[in-house]
Amino acid sequence: MTTTTRFEGFPDEALAFYDGLEADNSKAYFTDHRAVYDRAVRRPMVALVGALEEEFGTAKLFRPNRDVRFGADKSPYKNHQGAVIGMGDGDGSLYVAVSADGLAAGGGFYQMSKDQLVRYRAAVLDDAAGDRLVAVVDALRAEDFTLVGETLSRAPRGVDPTHPRIELLRHKGIAGMREFGSPAWLATPKALDRVRTAWRALAPLNAWLAAEVGAAEEVEGDPRAGRRPVSPRGAGV
Repeated sequence: MTTTTRFEGFPDEALAFYDGLEADNSKAYFTDHRAVYDRAVRRPMVALVGALEEEFGTAKLFRPNRDVRFGADKSPYKNHQGAVIGMGDGDGSLYVAVSADGLAAGGGFYQMSKDQLVRYRAAVLDDAAGDRLVAVVDALRAEDFTLVGETLSRAPRGVDPTHPRIELLRHKGIAGMREFGSPAWLATPKALDRVRTAWRALAPLNAWLAAEVGAAEEVEGDPRAGRRPVSPRGAGV
């Protein structure tokens, strides 16, 4: 998503837009404030990922509208604007989003297909590969990342619930997420450096996933097989 617009930060209007959307998630609100969304949310996001494209690759922006066909929540719009790099090639993903809560950046596999999950658990059970992942996760937590992704409430079938890496083994998707909030630098070009630094910190996690898990195979009957990664907030591109 190449752009010639210089990234200057996300103005206060962006957060105010999402504050208003959370209070009135309606087509009328979005239509009335579309100019604010375009100017304060979408345009800076395009500029941000454009500035990061040379180092990390081309990003795709998530649509502002939600797919309401299958969920109980029929709110028409997402409460954030996200963008993602890495669309299911097995190398992991990188993610950035702005919302009423401020800026967030993350990456990894937010969900895994059946075959990926088999390889992931085998790698975590292997002492060498598993210990490498523990080191990667510990390093991310030291940098204020939180481990996210769907998890089981108990140990996977056949796995000792007292296994030293049981926390990782319960994951069905694994990603690191850093919530920056809305500090003063969010409205300045410094936000670009914060996202760049976060994405660089995620490189070891994505490298481990690429080496030990890889891309999803096309498996008949598995709706996740070959599916591209999704936002940690559960929205499709």
